[in-house]
Amino acid sequence: MKLYFQLLLCFALLTGIQANSLAQKKKTAAAKPAAFNSANRPKNLSDTALLELVQKQTFRYFWEFGHPVSGLARERSNIAFDYGDEVCTIGGTGFGVMAMVVAAERQWQPRDSVAARLLKMVKFLSKADHYHGIFPHWLNGATGKIIPFGRKDDGGDLVESSFLFQGLLAARQYFDRNTELERELRNRITWIWDEAEWDWYTRGNPNQLYWHWSPNNGWAMNFELRGYNETLITYIMGASAPRYPVTRQVYDKCWAQSDHFKNGKEYYGVKLPLGFEYGGPLFFTHYSFLGLDPRNLKDQYADYWEQNVNHSLINYKHCVANPGKFKGYGENSWGLTASDTYNGYNAHSPTNDFGTITPTAALSSFPYTPEQSMKALRHFYDDMGDRIWSEYGFTDAFNETQNWYATSHLAIDQGPIIVMIENYRTGLLWKLFMKDPDVQKGLKKLGFESPSLGISSRN
Repeated sequence: MKLYFQLLLCFALLTGIQANSLAQKKKTAAAKPAAFNSANRPKNLSDTALLELVQKQTFRYFWEFGHPVSGLARERSNIAFDYGDEVCTIGGTGFGVMAMVVAAERQWQPRDSVAARLLKMVKFLSKADHYHGIFPHWLNGATGKIIPFGRKDDGGDLVESSFLFQGLLAARQYFDRNTELERELRNRITWIWDEAEWDWYTRGNPNQLYWHWSPNNGWAMNFELRGYNETLITYIMGASAPRYPVTRQVYDKCWAQSDHFKNGKEYYGVKLPLGFEYGGPLFFTHYSFLGLDPRNLKDQYADYWEQNVNHSLINYKHCVANPGKFKGYGENSWGLTASDTYNGYNAHSPTNDFGTITPTAALSSFPYTPEQSMKALRHFYDDMGDRIWSEYGFTDAFNETQNWYATSHLAIDQGPIIVMIENYRTGLLWKLFMKDPDVQKGLKKLGFESPSLGISSRN
């Protein structure tokens, strides 16, 4: 079983999410205000107005539903298993940080209010549990103590931390004013960034990089970061680290050495340079690329714009072809990625398709497939809004074959909608992240070419 299926299966078993269970029906008061009525949503919006509404409404998940003590992003809007609503996600918080940058830029909230909220979060993180400067997958949002993701997954999570730092470095670039508030925010981000020991997670081997380390269980998880999947950003952050970086050797010897790295086959008439058969779930094209700008981004292995566009098109074409004959699939209803589903949680893809469409898949692909994504957005909002539109934007997923519509929201699905739509509209987060001096050094170290680096393509 491939790595991402192993991890997502682990997640599903741990959280015990069942769509029709009592646990999913239990809500915090903040999660489902009684006053919200999807039937009252604005109608006949222009494309631009609809994009703005979706971004702004989805942002409420991070602003209004963020943990009241720490400000971090809660894992999900429903109470999962026995953890209650204290569970905060490090990766989802990184996505939420980027969403807050969008909110400041678009003036959904005052710039100073956003900066103050981020400062509160960074102060909390500076005192929270960490493992050689690397944060765990989950934290208790009130205490900062680790909530184990699994029996042995009770330490640092290098991948989740890379999602967090991707967001924090973008925020460090955005909040650049010479005010006491913004100076302190930048300085505190720099402090926790400098202290992250990425090289610890090589176990002293220049040819390996590992996902987890625990003071209780050491390297027992034993997951090497081999591509191609959502963890490209982890290598970039590791190479960019100012004090404890990883080398290019580990990128070439671990990441690029995998039976699911190079592809080169065609699916539905579209060539896929890297990755699994049919590309895998679409979050591969989102998580690493919320800040990392794939436009004309190349290294010795791929053109990452081509990779992401083609992966998205294969996913779209699969849903249009609909070999499983699922109800509701078509050119205006598509998108397979990891999400809740009618019987739990799963990493949906063309090779793991059970009829569940996840709105974040198509909506976070706006930069790659703007026409196809707009058709999906129109359908989700105009035709299905009474079932899947909520106070936090679209709910997580739906399966019309099973007549199932989620009531839940997940931070890791909501965040990319805001950020990738913004990158489609203005390129804001791409511009911010790519101008960070540490990031530029890391990309150059790994052999990347990008207009943002002042390096022209060899091709």
